Formats: sequence, structure tokens, C-alpha cells
Amino acid sequence: MFPKEATWNISFAGCGFLGVYHIGVASCLREHAPFLVANATHIYGASAGALTATALVTGACLGEAGANIIEVSKEARKRFLGPLHPSFNLVKTIRGCLLRTLPADAHERASGRLGISLTRVSDGENVIISHFNSKDELIQANVCSTFIPVYCGLIPPSLQGVRYVDGGISDNLPLYELKNTITVSPFSGESDICPQDSSTNIHELRVTNTSIQFNLRNLYRLSKALFPPEPMVLREMCKQGYRDGLRFLRRNGLLNQPNPLQALPPASPHDPKDEDAEVAEAATERARVDGHLQLPGEDHILEHLPARLNEALLEACMEPKDLLTTLSNMLPVRLATAMMVPYTLPLESAVSFTIRLLEWLPYVPEDIRWMKEQTGSICQYLVMRAKRKLGSHLPSRPHPRAGEGRAGTWGLLDLRALPEAPTRQRSITPEDFAPAPPSAFFMFC
Repeated sequence: MFPKEATWNISFAGCGFLGVYHIGVASCLREHAPFLVANATHIYGASAGALTATALVTGACLGEAGANIIEVSKEARKRFLGPLHPSFNLVKTIRGCLLRTLPADAHERASGRLGISLTRVSDGENVIISHFNSKDELIQANVCSTFIPVYCGLIPPSLQGVRYVDGGISDNLPLYELKNTITVSPFSGESDICPQDSSTNIHELRVTNTSIQFNLRNLYRLSKALFPPEPMVLREMCKQGYRDGLRFLRRNGLLNQPNPLQALPPASPHDPKDEDAEVAEAATERARVDGHLQLPGEDHILEHLPARLNEALLEACMEPKDLLTTLSNMLPVRLATAMMVPYTLPLESAVSFTIRLLEWLPYVPEDIRWMKEQTGSICQYLVMRAKRKLGSHLPSRPHPRAGEGRAGTWGLLDLRALPEAPTRQRSITPEDFAPAPPSAFFMFC
């Protein structure tokens, strides 16, 4: 529900390639309730949600952002192993898209309002970055928030000298616990804006603060988060996000309102006679939310995206119709390509490895230093664990020392408690002042 308070936040969950759902929600909020975006205290995001939050705060074109997601998914689907193919560099692609989409003063608009969820590598704690000194630093924060270990690479990126990975690992929905936070998630569950699946299953799975209802549709969405579906499926997800955002606005009475918080009526005593009217109004509102009753003139916004966004998505979904594309889509050519994979994959891997190595050369000293530190920390930890285990296996009873009895009982006696032997005094004689005999070494010489 919308918080009836003076301040509120918006939080976008991490979801991989399903981030196109966030584009639909953000487009709906910007078009039909711009005050929610303009007056929000903070807009948070993790992983793919951080990309949408960045575009929403900086005023970037959401249509271009949605088209970028579909283009990246198409590039991943072209390859045999999808996004796991060695030639697919997701980090480089995201950085290039952000450089093209974000305005030059994006860091100034984002500082203080945008919160990006990151996971610190050193201790695994969640960190929210909200101040950025330059556009490059803002882009690097988004790269760190979307970096999934092994999936995107082995060496995590750094921001301000600290290594970070995907923010969804530690907190996938920042500040979800606050009542004044509007949560957005492409998985059906308890988020404020999410799909409403017609499932009777009441069980849910909470993954790093994200509520996911246990049903088949969510399982399908989870499977497509890292391995993208077809472009038209992503476009339908964007439309679904637009509808869910519209449902949220209508349910809370925020549709096409300039700023409802300024027009809230003062608190008045509750009249029991108005209970029936309130119940009837609530039932009518629920019917409108479910789609059984629609307000006049709202059919077009329920079925179609905004013109700019729809045009960008349709253009991204269109396949080129040149001769090369037509030949490559023919069944014999596709079969021949699949049969040649065992021979072409090693060559493509070698070429991709060479390109990445050349791009990595400027960062080699810093990364080597970090890997050396991590290796030393791991070795020190293993040595400490080994010492603890060896210490726990050693016997606690002390062994008898040399010169002690067979049973070692003399080692337990206190020699200071034994009586001292009486000493006998003798007189000094002239022989005591005689020179000492030579040592054995001089006698031998």
C-alpha cells in the first residue's frame, strides 16, 4: 500500500534480464504519477533494479533503456552457450549502454537520491552507495551491482578502492522493511508492485529480502533471469510491469493526481453510518483493480505502452531481413553450425581470451596485488584452522621428562619440600692454592 506519510522511497529488486519489467513500471509511474518519482526521498535498486533506478532518477529515456535490455538479450541468444559463451562480455556491454543512455550530469542528479545496493567482497556485508563524484563513478557502481561472480567473470570490479559484487547477494530489495517504501519486483509475492498470479499456493520463498511465491510462473521467471527468453516475451513482461504499476496507482487512488498528499482531508471522527458506503466503495475499487470494471478512456493504457517505449521495444524486437540473416536462419545452415561447434568453440574461446587479456593489461598490477592479498588471507586462515585441529587432537596429560621415574611420579614431586642434606665444614689447606692441572687440549698438544 502507498504510505500516507510526508516521505516515501521506491525500491527495485534485482532480477537479471527480467529488468525490462521494471522499465514498464517506471514508465507507468513517470507518465501517470510523476509526483511519486519527483518527490521520492530515495530510489533504491539492486543488480538489474539499480539500472532502472539510475535511469529513473537521472531522467534518461526509458524506451532506450528497455531497448538496450532486449538488444543485450538478443546478443546473448545468438551464441551457443548463451550468456556463458566466452565471447559474450556482459560487463562491457552494460558499461557501453550506460555511457550512451545516461546524460552528462547524471552523477549530479543521482547524488543523494539514488541508492545502489552492493556486496562488499572482504566481509560479504551489504553497502548502499548514494554519492557519486563523476559519471564514470556512477557507471562503475552499476557495474559492481550487476557483477555476478563466475557468471560475469572471476575478478570482481572495484569502486573507490574497494571490491564489490552483485548487490542482490546480500540485499536484493533495499529498505523493503520500511513501511514508506514502495517495493517493485517481477516475481509474484508480497511486493507492492508485482504480478498477480492466480495461484492458490500460499507458500513463499524469501531470497535476500525478496518475497517470491512458490508457483510455476515464478519458477519460469527465475529460469529466465540469467538466460533470457525471446524478445517478444520480454516485451510482454514490460507490458505486464506497466499494467501492475497502473493497478497499484488505481488501488491507492493515485491515478492522474497532481499530488494527493497535498489534498488529503483532515482527520475527522468516524461515522458509523458511513461504514456501508465505505464497504461498497472498497468492493467497487477491488472490482476495478481486478479488471471487471474499467473506467472510461482507460482501455488504451491497459493494452498499450506509451508510444515512445512501445516504438523502441518493437524496433528492438525486429529481426534484420538482409540476405545473411535469412541464410543463417535456414535449417540446413543451423544444423551445419551446430555440428561445427566442437571445432569453432575452441577458436572463438582463444580469440575472446586474447581480447580480454589485452583489455585487462592496464588493470593487471592492481588485480595481481589484490589476488596476492586474498591468497595470503586464505593461506593464513587455513593455517589457523589446521593449528586448531592439531591442538584439539593432542593429549592434555604431560609426558614424563628425562631422568624421571618409569611412571613419571618424580616429576610431580616438589623438590623444594625435601629436607636439605647437612653440609660439613673443613679447614683450608695449602693444596687449595696449588695451580690447576692443564686442560686436556694443552696436554694433548
